[in-house]
Amino acid sequence: MVHSFRRGSVGMGQNGSNKEDGTRFAAVREVRAYWDALRDDQDLPRREQVNPRGMAGALHQVFMVERIAPGMARFRLAGMEINDLMGMEVRGMPLSALFDPAVRAQLADLLEKVMTTRTIVELDLEADRGIGRPALRARLVLLPLQGTAGEADLILGCIACDGQIGRAPRRFVIARALESVIDAPVAKRVHLSMSDPATKTTFAPRPAPILVAEMGEPAAPKFVAAKPVAERPYLRLVQLEN
Repeated sequence: MVHSFRRGSVGMGQNGSNKEDGTRFAAVREVRAYWDALRDDQDLPRREQVNPRGMAGALHQVFMVERIAPGMARFRLAGMEINDLMGMEVRGMPLSALFDPAVRAQLADLLEKVMTTRTIVELDLEADRGIGRPALRARLVLLPLQGTAGEADLILGCIACDGQIGRAPRRFVIARALESVIDAPVAKRVHLSMSDPATKTTFAPRPAPILVAEMGEPAAPKFVAAKPVAERPYLRLVQLEN
């Protein structure tokens, strides 16, 4: 789902990007692809799976935030470019510090969707302008992660800028938002057969049930006397006359 909030802003195609932006915001695509690879058949990637080497080309723009309240998240990790946008170390600061106060309520709604409704959010952003603050565009992606408790209380993100940062801090408004609901993982079904041609293994037949008496005790074995076997007569030599 695509939401546009400002006319004349950055154009996005049906998939939320175009060829030119794909080059400028390559870091966002790299982080998204890495997240998809981690997910595989799982529900969501886990925090301990994230390895910086998998996003080596985008580390300056990568961040991780944790949920501290409904609609609120603060930085746990942040690349150098994010610090440059604020002109200071952002660790421990809320993600909303990067945004204009007018759009922080909207950002809170999007953050809550990411962490509670299995949604990926990708944003086109425009920075405020002024003296020493030239035109600056950015693209930001928010990808849910499982924390230590197994809940989606962490977000792996990336923000890639197009333009000069200029005088910090730079704060953004949301030009357009793309929301993608994550499909639930499909449980793998294991098909068993009595004979597996790949391994040449045959399963043993099911054992016969054990008879149990009414009181729950095993039925006592019944011994039946065997019938006497009739003795065979001794062989006699018969001499035939010529």
